[in-house]
Amino acid sequence: MATRVDIEERTGGGGGLRDSVRRHPLTWFFVLANLLSWVAWTPYILSENGLGVLPFRFPELLGTSQFAGVLPGAYLGPIASAFLVTAIADGRIGLRRWAGRLFKWRVSWLWYVTVVLSVPAVLTITTMALSEQNPVVPAVATLVAYLPGLLLQMVTTGLAEEPGWRDFALPRLQQRYGPLGGTLILGPLWGIWHLPLFFSEWGGWPDVTWLTPVEFVATCVTFSIIMTWVFNRTGQSLPIAMLLHTSVNNFFSLAWSEMFPSLSPRNTTHAFLLASAVIALVLLVATRGRLGYRPAGREPAA
Repeated sequence: MATRVDIEERTGGGGGLRDSVRRHPLTWFFVLANLLSWVAWTPYILSENGLGVLPFRFPELLGTSQFAGVLPGAYLGPIASAFLVTAIADGRIGLRRWAGRLFKWRVSWLWYVTVVLSVPAVLTITTMALSEQNPVVPAVATLVAYLPGLLLQMVTTGLAEEPGWRDFALPRLQQRYGPLGGTLILGPLWGIWHLPLFFSEWGGWPDVTWLTPVEFVATCVTFSIIMTWVFNRTGQSLPIAMLLHTSVNNFFSLAWSEMFPSLSPRNTTHAFLLASAVIALVLLVATRGRLGYRPAGREPAA
């Protein structure tokens, strides 16, 4: 009569969904992140905020429908998937490690100041170079709202996305493929996750061409290189990575249109891609592709 050990050896440990998640956590994470978000975004995309198939609009909060239409799907995707897969694949130890990066605030204050100041400065200079226009000083109300807006972005976009992309996926990808290889895998997948939203107001629908999402995905790749370097150089501090991500969103949402009133919002993508590509190239050369990565003694399984 076969014992339980014999059966598990023949079936690879008993098989089943839980065992599959433990063997392939990255695959399960990316599949779940896309599936959960895309399903939740479907009503928004089909509504009058998107394709207009459904005869209703999502309510606007703070001047945008994205809080009601986009944010729930964002929370259901990366962060929820990361938590679920980590709990199954790595148990309590893995969850503590995952949460430890999420709450790793104790980083030199210079990182916070540098990110908050450098992002608007770099994006402003890049826009000036592309448009040959000088920026207009934003209104006082915009300047006053800048830091509160950044905090709001941190608890919405930053918290929804980065516990998945940089906290869950990047450490595993770096361990398996190296910092550059892992980033070149993560960047396109991060961009692809956003693609359904280009059929909504979020992506500028209906004024969207095939080039728009292609340029966006390319930007996700180049910006991911910068994000990886910052994540590694800060000892895998997720708050700093979140701050870098949301600083871009906050600047484009609040200040950019006032500073360059004659430019189309489409120019933000051009400026973002050029700025991130140049900085990413400098970092790749300066670090010889290592991007500040120092392999730890114990990392989560890939």
